[in-house]
Amino acid sequence: MEEILSVVTNSERETMLVGEKLAKTVGKGVVFTLVGDLGAGKTHFVKGFVKGLGSDELVSSPTFTLLNVYENGLVPVYHFDMYRLSSKEEAEELGFNEYFDLKNLAGIVFVEWPEQVEGLINCSHIQIKIEKLDDNKRKITLSNVIGENK
Repeated sequence: MEEILSVVTNSERETMLVGEKLAKTVGKGVVFTLVGDLGAGKTHFVKGFVKGLGSDELVSSPTFTLLNVYENGLVPVYHFDMYRLSSKEEAEELGFNEYFDLKNLAGIVFVEWPEQVEGLINCSHIQIKIEKLDDNKRKITLSNVIGENK
């Protein structure tokens, strides 16, 4: 894993702004994993990203639905929350593995709690780690992860 960027934000708005700026630098066929504790700001990051793609859709955590799709921007965003899944096999049974085929991916994927489905995401992707430094301050680190399926 190779670190690409590290930035400290001081508010939810700044965290969203980092996501918004990142959206302007990528095209379809990109997978991001979001790593961080509950309340770290993973969904706020995705809110900013979706806005950066030109969408005004309401972004919410997919904790209970497992997948939210946002289609009103430049490309679709598939936002997963794997927290409630217990294994890679459970995710495969739900058909989620098709979202990690970079050659056929028509949008951008975000996966919260990827450690719940270890081994499912074997494509190259970007890990976004969000650490809570205090109530409002966050450290956001982006790293390249080289997968088996490049």
